Amino acid sequence: MILLLAILIAFFLVPMPWSVLVLALGIAGEVGEIVWGRRLARRWRPRTGAEAMVGQTAVVASPCRPTGQVRIHGEIWTAHCETGADPGDQVRVDAVEGLELVVSPVAG
Repeated sequence: MILLLAILIAFFLVPMPWSVLVLALGIAGEVGEIVWGRRLARRWRPRTGAEAMVGQTAVVASPCRPTGQVRIHGEIWTAHCETGADPGDQVRVDAVEGLELVVSPVAG
């Protein structure tokens, strides 16, 4: 966007010797915008999907002995808990296997 603006200014508003400087500044600005944008995109990468739930805490909705349901982020997921958990217990999501969460009870 900066380069396009620089081209328009260089051709229509600025006399010839200065238009080269405006184009050079436009190119430098465009490169800076691309580099900065890529840094921000890498830093602010959204964490979504089932894999983002690993390590988070869920609440058991129906008994997990060993398979039941948990509520996480307002959604109900099928869960598998080897040690078992009762409704209302908090569990930690250890893994995602297809559409089923592998959970374990949170101590305390």
